[in-house]
Amino acid sequence: MDVVVQTVLVLVGLALTIGASDVAVGYTRAIAAKLDAPAFLVGVVLVSLGTDLPEIANSIAAHLEGEGDVNIGDTVGSTLTQYTFVLALFPAIVAVIAVSRRQVGIVTVLTAAGLGLTAIVTADGYLGRLDGLLLVGTWVVAIVVVARVVGGGTVDEPPQVRIKGIGYQIAVLFVALGVVGLGATLAVRSIVDLAETVGVPEFILAFFGASMGTSAPEIAVDLTALARGAPGIALGDALGSSLVDATLAPGIGPIVAPAPVTARLAVVASLYTLVAVALVGSLLYWRRRHDWWSAAVCLGAYVFSYVVVIGAD
Repeated sequence: MDVVVQTVLVLVGLALTIGASDVAVGYTRAIAAKLDAPAFLVGVVLVSLGTDLPEIANSIAAHLEGEGDVNIGDTVGSTLTQYTFVLALFPAIVAVIAVSRRQVGIVTVLTAAGLGLTAIVTADGYLGRLDGLLLVGTWVVAIVVVARVVGGGTVDEPPQVRIKGIGYQIAVLFVALGVVGLGATLAVRSIVDLAETVGVPEFILAFFGASMGTSAPEIAVDLTALARGAPGIALGDALGSSLVDATLAPGIGPIVAPAPVTARLAVVASLYTLVAVALVGSLLYWRRRHDWWSAAVCLGAYVFSYVVVIGAD
C-alpha cells in the first residue's frame, strides 16, 4: 500500500509542477514577445527556464531534504532525456527540421562543458555552495555567450493568454512558480520514500523516473511548437533546457543547502550524458538537419544509458 500511495504522490507532485509550468511558460513567452527576440533565443533563454522549472524546484527541494542524489539524478537525467529522447520525437511532427550549425554548435559545447563541470564537482561525493555557485555562474556566462553569438531568426509568436497587463502577467507568473515549487517538493519527498520502500537507489530512480516526469513540459511545449510551425522555439527549448539542466538546475540546490551525492553514479552519469550530448550535437551540426535517421541515433543513445548507469550502481 505504501508503494501505491508514494507513487500517487509522485504523480500528483509532478502533475502540479507540469501544469503550473505550462502556465508559467505561456506568460513567459507573452512577456518576452514585447522584446521582439528571435525564436531560437526565446527558446534557449526564456522558454527553457519555464519548462525547466520542475528541475530547478526539484533541485532546491532535494537539497533542503539533504538528498543530493535526487538533484543530480534528475538534472543530469533530464539533460540526457531532452538531448536524446525528446529530440527523437520531433520527426513525428515535422519530418525534416533545418538546423543552424552556429546555434546547435555553441549550445552543445556549452552544455558539454556544464556536464564536465558537474562530473568534477560531484567527484568528491559532496555538493557545496561553491560548487553550486560555479555551476550557476557557468549558466550565466553561457547565456551571455549564446545571446552574443546566436542572432537573427524569426520572432516567436506567443500563445494567447487571458491576462493582458504586463504587471498582472508577472503576478500570474510568480503564482505559477509557487505552485511549481509546491509540486516539486511533494514529488521529491515521495521519490525518496518510494526509493527506500522498494530498495532502488534514489539516484537511479531520479535519473530514469523523475527526469522523464520533469521533462514532460519540454515534450508538451516542443511538440506543440512544432505543430504550430515554430521549430525555432522547439529546438531552442530542447537544447536550452539541456543547458539549464547541466548548469543552473544542479547548481541552485547546493547554494541553498549543501548535500552529499553518490560520487560514482554522479560522475558516470554526467560523463555518459556528456558523450551523448556531444554525439547528438555533432550529428546535427554536420548534417544540418534533424530527421528520422538522427532521431534513431538519439533514441539509441537514450536506451544505452540504462546499461551504463545501472551497470555503474
